Amino acid sequence: MSEEYVRSTQGVFQFELSGDDGGTWYIDLKTKGGSAGFGKPPVTADVVMSMSSADFVKMFTGKLKPTLAFMSGKLSVKGDTVLLAMSLEKMLPQFVFEHQWNSGLSYITIMLF
Repeated sequence: MSEEYVRSTQGVFQFELSGDDGGTWYIDLKTKGGSAGFGKPPVTADVVMSMSSADFVKMFTGKLKPTLAFMSGKLSVKGDTVLLAMSLEKMLPQFVFEHQWNSGLSYITIMLF
């Protein structure tokens, strides 16, 4: 994670995913160094986004814009600021998203450069 993104964003995003490969994921752009991973974030999330895991994959691979997902009801957002959630859309091109299958299990990796 770039310290510049962490410093300029100052937000923690939590994703509650439903369907196949569902679960909780996070991107922490608030804590020094930043982090991303499976499970609850290490600090309280500023924004919690709920969507299907299929739409999550589409969003992080550029096939679904977050604003369109929100306006069409595919994405719900809870938290202190919707503007912070919208900042994620500007950053999506900077994320490297990897979705792979290994022995019948799905793995999702999110990295920010």
